[in-house]
Amino acid sequence: MNIILPTKLARTQPPAIFFDYLFQHSRVVQKLRVVNILQSRRGFGELCVKRMAWNLEKCDGNGVEAARMGLVRPATEDYAEEAIEALKTGKVIAVPTDTLYGFACDACSMEAVKLIYEIKGRKYTSPLAICVGDVQDIQRFAVTDHLPHGLLDSLLPGPVTVVLRRGESSVLEKSLNPGLDSIGVRVPDCSFIRAIAHGSGSALALTSANLSGQPSSVDIKDFENLWEHCAYIYNGGMLPSGRTGSTVVDLTKLGKYKILRPGSAKGETVEILEKHDLVEDSSTS
Repeated sequence: MNIILPTKLARTQPPAIFFDYLFQHSRVVQKLRVVNILQSRRGFGELCVKRMAWNLEKCDGNGVEAARMGLVRPATEDYAEEAIEALKTGKVIAVPTDTLYGFACDACSMEAVKLIYEIKGRKYTSPLAICVGDVQDIQRFAVTDHLPHGLLDSLLPGPVTVVLRRGESSVLEKSLNPGLDSIGVRVPDCSFIRAIAHGSGSALALTSANLSGQPSSVDIKDFENLWEHCAYIYNGGMLPSGRTGSTVVDLTKLGKYKILRPGSAKGETVEILEKHDLVEDSSTS
């Protein structure tokens, strides 16, 4: 560092004052250098933080670009393929049905099923129902040969969950609802979710889109606090059915039915059951 000392000061001031001037001047220069360095580092650090945040948003832990979560889409069949791909990669999506909004995932992906329980804060002892695309698909997952001919076609598609025995021929994963030999099955009267279920080639695990114990959702804004846990939220508008879910009916016994949960269209459901000569099971077991 070269210091230019005023000629007059160098010639007239005593040595002590001269060296004091040098000392003070050098300290000022050092302070300026430190400030410049800190400002430079601060700017670099802020740039690094911004770049790191961008990278973390774009990539997962393996450095692979990650999909954004919580994206809202219209519930139209134009987006069915996108939903199917999300399900095949183990994601959870939110979908409208003919009763309520629900969370759905691949019923044969135990990691995805576990995620639904975590999102809802639901007890693992509470079983999940499944959703299939067509009535004829039910026989792949449950026993139907004891039912009167035409019964399922009269009940479904519609706001009804039929509880049937799984049987040994069921292709459903044994780890779904472990310890239960029955399964609730839905075929909603909603073309969007049926297209997804049909295109997935599997069954969808399906449950209401809300925190466990909270009111059910008839609009996507009702569960906005949970959007971030879903790959996509498919908006079908305000659902007109109110906050009652599907009517759940046990059809595991030959010639009998039992309403486990009254819901939408309970009266019409009972009328169809009795029209097919089923009688109400009054047992408490």
